[in-house]
Amino acid sequence: MTTGVKKDELYALVGRISDFGERCRQIMREISKVIVGHEEVIEGVLAALLSGGHVLLEGVPGIGKTLLVRTFAETLDLSFSRIQFTPDLMPADVTGTMLLVDKEGKREFEFSPGPIFANLVLADEINRATPKTQSALLEAMQEKRVTVLGKTREISPPFVVLATQNPIEMEGTYPLPEAQLDRFLIKILLRFPAAEELQTVLERTTIGREPQPARIVSKEELLEMTRLVRDMQIENKSILRYVARLIKATHPGDPHSTDLVKKYVRYGASPRGAQSLILCGKVKALMSARPAIDFDDIRSAAAVSLRHRIILNFEGESSSISTDDIIKEVIKKVPDIDV
Repeated sequence: MTTGVKKDELYALVGRISDFGERCRQIMREISKVIVGHEEVIEGVLAALLSGGHVLLEGVPGIGKTLLVRTFAETLDLSFSRIQFTPDLMPADVTGTMLLVDKEGKREFEFSPGPIFANLVLADEINRATPKTQSALLEAMQEKRVTVLGKTREISPPFVVLATQNPIEMEGTYPLPEAQLDRFLIKILLRFPAAEELQTVLERTTIGREPQPARIVSKEELLEMTRLVRDMQIENKSILRYVARLIKATHPGDPHSTDLVKKYVRYGASPRGAQSLILCGKVKALMSARPAIDFDDIRSAAAVSLRHRIILNFEGESSSISTDDIIKEVIKKVPDIDV
């Protein structure tokens, strides 16, 4: 990361990295005042925000998904909107529409922006909307803009969609196609809280006033942190080769794929999975105030980056195997040294 950097620039870079790590610790501490437990979830969502990527949250109702997203918005001084996805939700309910309004005695069409025009957008139970509405969200996620009646409108950065899915109640849902799942940088599984954590939740929510988060960074500071993630160089090219081997090993047709992959996987992770590994690994290094990414950073990001990108075959779906199990075996079998 420091090759060819002048002495003054090096000092400035070290300062930016140190400040990045401290800011991240402050953000996570502040969010933990409201969200009980879920430390890995908080870190994962923060990594996605700093990478500029979208998040898929999967967990049973009532464990704080909405509260988590709203708390991030308050802590980072970002605008927040929530879209409840239902079968009758129309694309215009997401993107916005043209309204006929009176202006100085004349009637004109004026664009009324939808809830997608926010910094943090909570797409609640995204798999309950029809494919047509899901595709409207897809353009916004990928292109960071929407098109209404032939006119394109940009969405101001930062822009991150955090979508939720209920893994239990699947009746009446429209499963997200592989192409749309691939648009999410990471997928996070929210576990049910432990007994001690549940007790703390009850104490915070039923006795006295609930804690309110303070603003830690501004929108401009968050964008500057995001730029540092993108600017961070990877001088050790063995890291890139290792990521390439990991992604290839998730495909059953690769000669180095594992036994579980060959037996249970229909299609492996995409190149976007490799990009997610690198970006999340960078954030992990910077959170620890390290100027260089290492192999452990990649391994720590593997589950959230790849679990929604590995498509199981019929035998895999009908067995008790999970994509997390496959990822663990791939990490175990793929060497991090060039062979």
